[in-house]
Amino acid sequence: MHEMSVAESLIETITAEAKKVNAKPVSATISCGQLNPINDEAMKFACEVVTKDTICEGMGINVVHVPWRGTCRKCDEVFDFDVYSPKCPKCDSDQFDMAEDAPLLLDEIEFDENCPVNE
Repeated sequence: MHEMSVAESLIETITAEAKKVNAKPVSATISCGQLNPINDEAMKFACEVVTKDTICEGMGINVVHVPWRGTCRKCDEVFDFDVYSPKCPKCDSDQFDMAEDAPLLLDEIEFDENCPVNE
């Protein structure tokens, strides 16, 4: 389960930011592409385990799954790629180019500024 190593790295980064802004993190949003997907439930469980007895304990985690995009060579339509129907939805062509898959990113951290962490 790679979610545990992702959670460890994520919480390390969030903890460092919380100390910089002197506020408790209450939620974080991450995004990932289709080739390196994150299982939402496994990620939430991993974060619960990793945040136990830390300033991040109780923090919510949101996972946004970014669709993989394709561009049709025939009609130039840009579309969300569907592995179960690998064709252009506009012209039904099976000739297309794939964009790079979205990386795993920490997009946002929400802090409670009324709960300082450096006291």
